Amino acid sequence: MKISIRRSRRAAVAVALGSVLALTATACGDDGSGAGGDKGDEGSGKGKIVFWDNNGGVRTDIWKEIIADFQKANPDIKVEYVGIASTEYQSKVDTAIQGGGLPDVGGVGAAMLAGFSAQNALEPLDDQLAGSPLSGKLNEDMVASLKAAGGGDGTLYSIPTSANNGVLYYRTDLFEKAGLDEPTTWDKFYEAAEKLTDAKKNEFGYTIRGGAGSIAQALDAMYGQSGITSFWNGDKTTVNDPKNVAALEKYAALYKKDTPAADLNNDFTKMVAQWDSGTIGMLNHNLGSYQDHVKALGVEKFRGIPQPIGSAGKRVQVSNPVDGLGVFKSSKNKDAAWKFVEFALSHAENSKFNKAAGQVPANNEAAKDAWVSEAEPTKLAAAALTDGSTSIVQLPYYLPDWNTISKADNEPNFQKVLLGDMSAKDFLDTMADQLNKAQAEWKEQNG
Repeated sequence: MKISIRRSRRAAVAVALGSVLALTATACGDDGSGAGGDKGDEGSGKGKIVFWDNNGGVRTDIWKEIIADFQKANPDIKVEYVGIASTEYQSKVDTAIQGGGLPDVGGVGAAMLAGFSAQNALEPLDDQLAGSPLSGKLNEDMVASLKAAGGGDGTLYSIPTSANNGVLYYRTDLFEKAGLDEPTTWDKFYEAAEKLTDAKKNEFGYTIRGGAGSIAQALDAMYGQSGITSFWNGDKTTVNDPKNVAALEKYAALYKKDTPAADLNNDFTKMVAQWDSGTIGMLNHNLGSYQDHVKALGVEKFRGIPQPIGSAGKRVQVSNPVDGLGVFKSSKNKDAAWKFVEFALSHAENSKFNKAAGQVPANNEAAKDAWVSEAEPTKLAAAALTDGSTSIVQLPYYLPDWNTISKADNEPNFQKVLLGDMSAKDFLDTMADQLNKAQAEWKEQNG
C-alpha cells in the first residue's frame, strides 16, 4: 500500500512538472488552469469562502476568533471554517486536488508546500504581497523559507504566519526533588530519563513520540547527538551516517525502559496531554504546546529550554517548518480569499494567533509585542537561534516526496524500531534510499 501511495504522488508530481516544462518549452497555450484543470476566478471580493485549518482541533478556537474579527471588518464576506487534524491534512488536500472540492484558502506549511505546488494547486502570491500593506512587514527569513520550500521555482505560494522551534520541556519540581541538573546536555538528558523513572509507580523520565509525527522528533534527537550539521553530503543524505545510527539506537532504547508503553501510538496531542496530566520528567515538542503546559501545570512546575547541547559543545537541531496560508488556484473567489490572508497576517491578528499558538509571529510588529518576551520558551528559542550557539540542519521540504517519506512511508517502521522488530540501521538505510532517489528525481526535473 505504501508503495502505491508514493507512486501515485510521484505520478501526480511528474504530470504537474511535465506540464510546466512543456508550457515553458512551447511558451504558448497557458490557460492558467490550476489543479484538475480548474483555473478558478478572482471573484467579486464578496460572498462566501471556505477555509481549511491544517491543525484543526488544536487551533480551532483561535481561528474562529480571527474569522469573527474578519467578518466584522468585512460584512460582505462569510468564512466557512473546516478544521482538519494535522495528521490528516495532507491526504485530504491531495484527494481534493485529484477529485475536486478544494477550499478557497487553507493552511500550507513548508513541509507540504512542494507537494501541493508541484500539482499546480496553489496560486502564486508574490504580486499580491508586493501590492499589499503587508509588503516589507513580514519576517524576511520566513518568507524566504517558504519560497525555498515551494519546489525550486522561487515562487511564493504561501504567506508565513509563524515559525516554530524545538523545545525540551522538563518538570522543575521533579528535577529539584531528585537533585538533578537542568537537562542542558544530552548526557544530563539521559541521566535524568533514567533517574526519574519508576515504572511501578507509573513515573517516567521521558515521553517519546511513537505515533504520527514521530520522524521529525527522531531526526532532531539523532542530529542533536551526532553533531552532524548537514542533511546532505553531496547528493547523498546523512541520515544513515554511522553517528546518526548510534544516536537513534540510544534514543529508541528509552522506549518502555524510561517511557510509558503508550508512547508507541502517541501523536503530539496525546503525548502532550499525557505529560501535562502525569508524572513524566521530560517532553520534546515545540513552542506550540507551551500554553497547554501553562494551563495544566502553571509556570512554576516546568520550563521550556532549547534542545540539549552535544558532546562537542554545540547545539544542533533540525529545522522546524514555517507555517503559512495559501490560496488554492481553483478558488472562484480569490480576491476574498486574499483579503482573509491579508487580515490574518495583520499586526493585531497575527499577534493574537501566535500568542495562542505559542509561536513566533511572522508579522514583524507582532513579534515585538510584550507577550513574546514574557513567554520564556519563545524568548529562549529566539536567543538560541541568533546567538551563534545553534546549528540548523535544513530538512528537504522542497522535495515533493518529503512529507510522504517522513510520514506514511516511515512512521510504521519507526514503531518497529521502538519494538525491537527492526534495527535502527535498517530503518535509516531504508529512509536514506528513498531520500536519495527523491533527491535525484528532483535534480533531474529541475535541471
